[in-house]
Amino acid sequence: MTTKIEKENVPQLNFLPADKDNSKKWKQDLDYAVRLGNEHKGKTTVTFVSKEGIFQVETTIWSVTENELSLKGGIHIPLKSITDIHF
Repeated sequence: MTTKIEKENVPQLNFLPADKDNSKKWKQDLDYAVRLGNEHKGKTTVTFVSKEGIFQVETTIWSVTENELSLKGGIHIPLKSITDIHF
């Protein structure tokens, strides 16, 4: 079961790797999500795995590095923990 969470609560979680590492698969989608957020203020829904469960956050993605995505307020989610992305 997936639980919706506010982005401000994300830093309190302990991230785990997803069953399958899709970080390379997400690269193109995440690049689009950055453009969507920065140019159009559009939000992306990111589903990820943590020790506390599976969570979903709807937010603006500010940037993506090789290992993580950055949200407004200096919040980071490891790419290896992401299980799904929706626009």
